[in-house]
Amino acid sequence: MTISCAKCEYYFVTHDPTRPWGCKRFGFKSHVLPNQAVKNATGMECAYYTLKKVRITQRENFENGNTRS
Repeated sequence: MTISCAKCEYYFVTHDPTRPWGCKRFGFKSHVLPNQAVKNATGMECAYYTLKKVRITQRENFENGNTRS
């Protein structure tokens, strides 16, 4: 399984141009994506990857072509 940090609930983007990505779970910011930093440090995929829960709003449903039931 390939981990996509952008889909993880712990991923965040910083305002620091030298360390633009971070992980809330591990508590760090880095110049590489957090999943790459974890793999480089441990040799394993991130054990705390948790898929974000995304709520679909009613407006998004209509924009996607879905109709009200």
